[in-house]
Amino acid sequence: MKDLLFKNARIIDPVRNVDAKGDLGVSNGLIVEASEVKDATVIDLSGKVLTPGFIDIHVHLRQPGNSDAETVATGGAAAAAGGFTSIVAMPNTKPPADTVGAIELLRNMAKKSPVKVLPCGNMSVGGQGEAMAGIGSLKEAGIVALSDDGRCVQNHGLMRHIVEYAKAFGVPILDHCEDSSLAAGGVMHEGKWSVLLGFNGIPAAAEELIITRNVLLAQEINWRIHMQHVSTRESVNILRYARSRGIPVTGEATPHHLTLTDECIKKFDTNYKMNPPLRSEEDRQALIAGVADGTITVIATDHAPHTATAKEVEFDHAPFGIIGLETAFALCHTELVTKGVIDLPHLIRMMTAGPAEVLGLEDYSLRPGRPADLTIFDPAEEYVIDSSKFFSKSRNTPFNGRSVIGRIIMTVVDGKVVYQK
Repeated sequence: MKDLLFKNARIIDPVRNVDAKGDLGVSNGLIVEASEVKDATVIDLSGKVLTPGFIDIHVHLRQPGNSDAETVATGGAAAAAGGFTSIVAMPNTKPPADTVGAIELLRNMAKKSPVKVLPCGNMSVGGQGEAMAGIGSLKEAGIVALSDDGRCVQNHGLMRHIVEYAKAFGVPILDHCEDSSLAAGGVMHEGKWSVLLGFNGIPAAAEELIITRNVLLAQEINWRIHMQHVSTRESVNILRYARSRGIPVTGEATPHHLTLTDECIKKFDTNYKMNPPLRSEEDRQALIAGVADGTITVIATDHAPHTATAKEVEFDHAPFGIIGLETAFALCHTELVTKGVIDLPHLIRMMTAGPAEVLGLEDYSLRPGRPADLTIFDPAEEYVIDSSKFFSKSRNTPFNGRSVIGRIIMTVVDGKVVYQK
């Protein structure tokens, strides 16, 4: 593998608090001082930004079980195009990732991915929320986290037991926070627009009750629980209070909850149907405030591919979920950075160091000797999202045709260029 020398880049490295123009070298798959590379391919990055590789801790790859919508290989290609060098694969596959064999299967399939695919195991057997999965054996098989994403353990005693075992084996929990009795039958946010459109609503309290439960368990057991796709005002307030008291909880925001609201549902476009649902403008603004003040520490996509056939049905019957790997950075850069909500280093932290901290990855930085996982983008390039050009097998995005600012131009994994615009 030939050495690489990146010159004249704006280098942003949140862990080391670096934001400066400079050069960076890559040799034998590792980051090195620029002066150490020999016979390198020189890449001038004047006007471009170089950062640690983005991490997405919330991705549905659909394989095994629904490879018509996505595969590990196509999902990995989509991730690379979005600037992600590592993605955490959610376990709600068919069969579910609740056994050593399922994890080994994913690890074998991951060899076809251009980016690193990190396995997440089920918390409960089959993701059914009735019995704890074999956490110890899953950890030995290589999982980086536990989740029943797509479902939520409703039995509080079982959840307490799971958190205790997760702590014993040093595995963080990523939880889809939803009280199923409150959310049952809902297809969109319960509020003004659900009434006007005549749809069954999912109340904000369905999320907030479980987030409160998780805060109490994290406090009692002193173990890390990460709240997936936080979407409501009170969820942000609960997290803010818990984190101010030092309780080991974190939360993520998705680009769609930061940029869209339940009013979009009046288009009856099933690409606006996701779970948790798009909330009110008040909730969206509270989520943005939570990003700005550090309550929310992670941007994650909840990339959820579906075939066109699956989505082209009545809104009530369409599956939840949209894709997001190839649009996440541009949407967040446009909505948060260009509008002055946060600065660029803050956004980069939320896409690198933030998720790394949730997973317990130490020193996720551009320090010499670290794996050369790099993301390079042009912060000034404006373009229109065109879903027909996506690497993902699916096209279920509400952002097709949207103008954004900030474009990924290169992604490097272990010193190898895996995507180049």
